[in-house]
Order: sequence, then C-alpha cells, then structure tokens
Amino acid sequence: MEGGAVVSAAAGALQPVVGKLGALLGEDHKRFEPMRGDIDSLTHELDAITAFLIERSKVEDPDAQDRLWMKDVRELSYDIEGSLDEFLLRATDRSAEPDGFMEKVRSLVERTKSRHRVAREIGDLKKKAIEAAERNQSSYRAGDQPVVSATATNASIDPRALAMLEDATKLAGIDGPNGELIRLLEEYQTGHGSVHQQARVVSIVGSGGIGKTALAHQVYQAHNGGFLHRAFLSVSRNPDIKGILRSVLYQVVSPKDYEAVVKGDHVIREAGADQLITKIREYLTDKRYFFVLDDTWDLKTWNAIKDIFPMTSCGSKIISTTCIIDVAQECCRSSTNGHIYNIRPLSMEHSAQLFYRRLFNPEEKCPSQLEEISSQILEKCAGLPLAIMAISGLLSSKEKTKEQWDQVKNSIGRGLERNSSVEVISEILSLSYFDFPPHLKTCLLYLSIFPKDYTIGKEDLIRRWIAERFVHEQNGIAAYDLGERCFNDLINRSLIQPGGKDKFGEVNSCRVHDTVLDFIVSMAIEENFVTLIGVPGINPIGGNKVRRLSIQNDGQIPSGLILSSVRSLNVFGGNVEIPSLSELRLLRVLAFEDCEQLADDHLADVGNLLHLRYLKLNHAHAVTKLPQETAELQHLRALEVHGHNKIMEIPTAIYQVERLECLVTLVTDDYTILPDEIVDVKALRVLEGVNVYIHSVGFIKRLGELTNLRKLGMLFVNSDADEEWEEKYGEIVSSIYKLTQANLDSLHIHTVNEPPELLDNLSKEHPEPLGLRELVIEGDDVSGLAAWWGLLMNLQKLLFCAYERVSDEDVETLRSLSDLKYLCIHLWDAPDDPEVKAPLERAMKAHPNRPKLVWIDEY
Repeated sequence: MEGGAVVSAAAGALQPVVGKLGALLGEDHKRFEPMRGDIDSLTHELDAITAFLIERSKVEDPDAQDRLWMKDVRELSYDIEGSLDEFLLRATDRSAEPDGFMEKVRSLVERTKSRHRVAREIGDLKKKAIEAAERNQSSYRAGDQPVVSATATNASIDPRALAMLEDATKLAGIDGPNGELIRLLEEYQTGHGSVHQQARVVSIVGSGGIGKTALAHQVYQAHNGGFLHRAFLSVSRNPDIKGILRSVLYQVVSPKDYEAVVKGDHVIREAGADQLITKIREYLTDKRYFFVLDDTWDLKTWNAIKDIFPMTSCGSKIISTTCIIDVAQECCRSSTNGHIYNIRPLSMEHSAQLFYRRLFNPEEKCPSQLEEISSQILEKCAGLPLAIMAISGLLSSKEKTKEQWDQVKNSIGRGLERNSSVEVISEILSLSYFDFPPHLKTCLLYLSIFPKDYTIGKEDLIRRWIAERFVHEQNGIAAYDLGERCFNDLINRSLIQPGGKDKFGEVNSCRVHDTVLDFIVSMAIEENFVTLIGVPGINPIGGNKVRRLSIQNDGQIPSGLILSSVRSLNVFGGNVEIPSLSELRLLRVLAFEDCEQLADDHLADVGNLLHLRYLKLNHAHAVTKLPQETAELQHLRALEVHGHNKIMEIPTAIYQVERLECLVTLVTDDYTILPDEIVDVKALRVLEGVNVYIHSVGFIKRLGELTNLRKLGMLFVNSDADEEWEEKYGEIVSSIYKLTQANLDSLHIHTVNEPPELLDNLSKEHPEPLGLRELVIEGDDVSGLAAWWGLLMNLQKLLFCAYERVSDEDVETLRSLSDLKYLCIHLWDAPDDPEVKAPLERAMKAHPNRPKLVWIDEY
C-alpha cells in the first residue's frame, strides 16, 4: 500500500495521500470500485500538484504568495492524510460511508486550486511544472524524483570528505602532535617540576564557523590517555547550568566512585546548582583532570561554572571556546597560567589546500580553466573552514566544468564582501540546501529535532527516516540501504560531520555544526516541519498544528498548540513535560532519550498509537515493562530499549506484531529476557541483546527459524549457565548455522569467562561455507580457530581477541579470506615487541585487498 508513500519537506504528505487513494482500489477494498474514475482523476490532479510543489521548492526565494500557497497545500495534505489513516483503519467496517470521505479529498484539490494566484486549473499547474523542469534541465537535478534513487546517490562516504575536518583543524592552527595549541597547554607543565601545578587554561576565541570546536575536540582526543577525569561540555547560548553540571558528574566520576559520590541518580536530579558544584569540586580536588567548555557565550555562564575547577590540581587543563573576547579574557583570569589563542581564518594558500583536497584525488591537480574561478569562490569564503567545506561539498556533486563552477560562483551573493562570517556561511548553506534533491532536503531538515551538540547514531537516524517514510524500499534495494546512502551523501556534501567511528573505522554517528543546525532549524520552522519546545530563542506559535514535536531542556508545552496531528514525538532530557499519548493517535515515531522521569503510566495509552512504527526508550530507568498493548501495534517496525539498569519485561504477545523488523535490547547490568514467542516474528531483521544462557532451550532452538535476520547480537556469560547449558550450547550452534545459511550478514558475540568451544563445534558439526560478511567476537581469547575462519569465505570484517599472539595457522587462514577488508584484533596482554604483530602485518600487506589492520589497545 505504501510503496511510493514518501513524506517530504517539499510536498508534505501529498504522496502518501495519492498512495492511499490508490489503495482504496486494491483487493481489500473492492466496494470502492464504482468510484475508480473519481479516484483516478483525483490521483492525477494530486500528482500534478506534487510535481509543481517540488519544482517551486527549488526556488531559493519564492514570493510571499507562493510561499503561503505552498504552506497551505502542505498543511492540507497532512490533514487529509490523517483523515485517510483513520478511514482506512475503519475500512473493513461496512457501515463506513465512502462518499462523505471522498468529498473531503475533493476539497483538498479545490482549496489548492483556489489559493494559488496564477494556476486556476490543474492543467496550468502541469504546464508550469513542465516549463520549470525544462528551464532547469541543464542544472544538476539528480534528485528530481521525490524518493532516493538507487543510482543517483553515493553508496559510500568519500574518504576525502572524512579527511576534511581533520585537515581544516590542522590548517587552522594545529599541525600534528607538536601543534601550537598543544604546546600552549603543555609548556607550563614541562617547565615546572612540581606535582601540584596550577590548572592551565587556554581560551580559543574566533568567529563562528572558523573551526574552534573541531580544534578543541582534536586536542581533547590527542590527550585521550593522559587524564582519568575528562569531560567535553557543550555550553551554547542560554545553557541549562544544572544539566551541564550533571553531565560533568556522569563524565568525570570513575565507575568505582560513582555511587559513593552521587548517592543515587535521583539525588543528582533533585540537587541544586550549588550542591552539584560542591560535589564536583570536592571530587576533583587533588585529581588531574581535562575539560573542554565549548561555545561559552557570556560571562554569567562562565562564572556559574568556574567554581567546579580546583585551580591547584596536578597539572590539569581547561580549554574554553568562545566568539567573545571578553569571555576569553575572563576565563584566563581564573588561572595564573591562562592564555588566549586567537584562531585565525585560513590563508588563501591553506584555503585552496583544503578546497582542492575535497574535490580532487591526491594525484590530480586543479585544471587550469578552474583555477581563477576557484580563487574567486575562495575569496567569498573568507578563510572560514565551514564555508569552504560546504561549498566544496556542493561542487563535488557537479561536473568539473567552467560553466558549472561559474554558475555556483555567481550564485553566491555580492553582499558577502562585507565579510561577516555569519553572512558568508548562511549564504553558502542556503545555496547548498536549495541545490539538494527533495529527499535529501527532507532528511537534512529532520536533524532539527536533535539538541545542539547531540551525537546522532547512524542506525538510529536511518530507522527514524524509514519510520517517517522519508525513504522506502525501491527497486529491490532495502530501505535501510537507501537511508545509509542518504546519510553518506550528507557527509559527502559536508552538511553533517562524522561524529564517531566503530572499531572497523567506519562512521557510525554524526554531529551537526551549531551554525548549520541554526540554518536547518530556521528552514524547518518556516515550513512547519518541526516544532521545538525548550530551545532558547524559539517560541512556538499558539494555534499551529504540530506535525513533529521535539521537547528539550526542561521544556514545558505551551497552551494553544494543537497536538492531535503530531506524527513524531521526541523527548530529550530528565525534566521535560511528557504529553499524554491519548492525544497523539497519529504518531509514527515515539522516542524518549535520557528521560529518567518516564514511568510505566506514561506508556499506558501506547496501545492507541495504531500507526506507530518506531518506539525507543533510552535510559528510561523507571520503566519496568512495556504495556501488553504494545503487541497491538501492527505497524511497529523498530523497538529499541537502550541503557536500562534492570530487566525490562517485554510482553509475550509481541510476536503478534508481524511487521517488527528490528528489536534492540541493550542494557547495562542485566540483559532483557525476551519472550519465547519472539521467534514467531518472522519479519525480524535485527535482533540484539540475546543473553543465551538466561533464555529457554526452546527459544534457542527456534532462533534458527528467523531466516530474515540480517544482524544477530548474543552474549555468553559463564556465570549465567544453568544445568541445561550443554543443550543450549548445541542448539545455538545449530541455530547459527541455519541463520548463516539464510540471510544473516552480521554476527556479534560477546563472551565473559567463556571458552571458545562454540565456534570450534560449529566448524566441526557444520563444515560447509558460511555466508557471514561481518563477525565480531568480543571478550575472551578466540585465537587458534583456523577451521572456523576458513569457513567464512565471504567475510569482509572480522574482530576478535587473543592473549599474547595470533597463531601461525590463523595467520595463514586469514590471508586466504579473499574478501577481507577490515581486521581488528585486541591482544589482552598486548606486548610492545613489534615482532609479535609482524607476521600478521606482513600477511595483510601481501593480501590482494590489503585489509585495514587495527590493533585495539583499549577494550
């Protein structure tokens, strides 16, 4: 029914409306067959309006009447889709009257026609859409289709895009480990031998987009091993001081001290700022710490935080970043060792170096016909790394021709000669945004739901996009794979930045630069794409119909907002107001992030959310169980429970949710016991958090029936083993074999004091080749399993642990895996002697693929 039902920022829910009208003529709704002519006519008309809306969305500055018309059509489309959803839920009820409903749909078209100042008839809309497309045919329009194309988007992240952020920070003032900023941090420490050195404060000051945060973060990472007590704190404008102080405690207090210092998370939630400051200061006294306070905007904020730092503390270090010179000076006055570091715009030479690095391979040079245009573009970027990255990301999607580059250069406004960093970056971001294909605009605007400086997990983001119907399966390519292409495309265009990497070195999260987020938020609010509550400087307008709601920073819902049309509710933080779910019948996405106040009664009405596709509970410690009614959510596709500190009860009837594709249950102390009936959810593609020994033999045996599984994560804890452990061992071997013979691509095994017989038995009992492409075995030593490695002929990624060395037999077997691309090894007794690692390093260098070999030092 929903194969082409894509929601977009440009056309709102018009496409889902069209898709659902078509569904009325399907096998399940034969009684609407007499209305085929009317439905077909409406479908054609709505298709034409959709095409025109998408075309108008490419205009950077439409006139006021066009803007109002586009907004009205989008809002109407959401309303009509809501009515359609409710109608289709009751479609099996023979008492439903279709005629009245069809009148509502017709009114959408009539109102659309009457509100547009030029097009009085649908024919005019079609004509204008065709003319507009012809006018723009010469421009880059890889994304004219409102869904992601399987061929027009990048399948992977361009390595040049990944290198840009590091290059920008080096060029802006830090060149490797001996860079200027690191020298400033260390010079006092190296110049004095006293153990009790006063803390060193360095304040980085510079305009927005010049690279302050990236520089501070790189230095912070460079000091990763030297400080036991570290914290990277995002301050920003109008900060939540108590929230920052709580974050300090969570980051710097060691696990063994945490309970003694904190005395319960509820104590921290209820404590005042003065109490939190006292706790932190007392804990850090006589300890060596390293803090980054990023993006401090005023003296009041610094003065509210500074008392947490004991200034005579073992050579500790503090970095602050700010746009305000007065703030930088005040930070440095707190220490006799304070120093201001003025980060400078890039020179033309360094600007060109960064610019060309993104657009050309190392062996390429800029063609002579593009050199002058490049210089003119870089002059407008004013040495700002963020502007250079954004404009080079835009040019990377175009042909390297004088005409294409000249068109981009001329599109950057003349007003930039005033050289305001805000104007430069806003102009370039706007140019990049309006060059986006529609599906990428939608995926980018969705990032406005997340708080500033939030690290956004890639898998989580893609699952949200799918639930919101921004991407869907197309031409046999899975929706997740297409969502991953969108994610990679946004990084390649430098609109989002890599946030972190997994052990294989692949990007698994992203961050959004504050300046870029401000731009995204302004666009999202203008189009009523997202409503933000609790964000300083943003006040929702009473009377507006809310489509997607994000509540942050202790936000309280103002009166007058219309919540009955909310499709996505995202709650961040421990003190925000949680609305009643009984009002939110149209929800597709429901996510609670770090909501310690969330309790079982808040979820009591979840069974009424019949359209819900995605449900996430992250660190919702007060929730003890999911309601039984969760099993009634027949559209639910992803259920995630993260960071729980006790066993959460999953309803037995969850197996009734036939479309559930992803069940992630990752907890901190215990692993959630899944009901045996979960093996009846045949649509499952991702299942993580399965503690084998605490589940029944029947569950383990039937696990092999989940033949659609793509990813399986399991835990073996020797202390959890009961009298049936041997039987479970045998059954899990059989189930793994069945899954690897079906669709399983990724297998993650974590062992605790568990011998490696599992893998040995698998190779003995089932010696046939296995189809895995990714295998991660964390925990105990599993070297010496050449027979097991030899079965994995399609393996591309492998991570395992060994004690002192990798056996010669294993080395030879790993060399024979022709598809191997990544090999990660943790040596528990990691020796400094390079000869221990040399045999495998030589083997990988001789491998046809030259796999990336990573020795994991910390686990």
